[in-house]
Amino acid sequence: MKILVQELVGENAITLEDGDKIYKNIFPALKSEEKISIDFVGVKVFASPFFNAAIGKLLRDFTTDTLNRLLSFLNLNSVGSDVLKRVIENSKQFYSNPEVQRAIEQTMTQRSEEH
Repeated sequence: MKILVQELVGENAITLEDGDKIYKNIFPALKSEEKISIDFVGVKVFASPFFNAAIGKLLRDFTTDTLNRLLSFLNLNSVGSDVLKRVIENSKQFYSNPEVQRAIEQTMTQRSEEH
């Protein structure tokens, strides 16, 4: 299976909502052990929220080894690659460490109460 990111979200891969579009397309295929290529041809701008929603939360349900085996990224420039690597490292820590999850959730709750 090949996912063309630009067709789903345009040339800016920035928002959680756009990342969720990718996630919803790839999650069922990953559950079926299907190999997926995510093609970023034509995508110019990348941000962490996009990758958190699209890829980071996959680490809640899949091991890094499984994702490395089933997912490939095409035409991802160096900026996008750097953001993706950072998101993956943060997600691995988040999903493997309940203390990190609690600390982040507490911080988010405090911030929402302040606003």
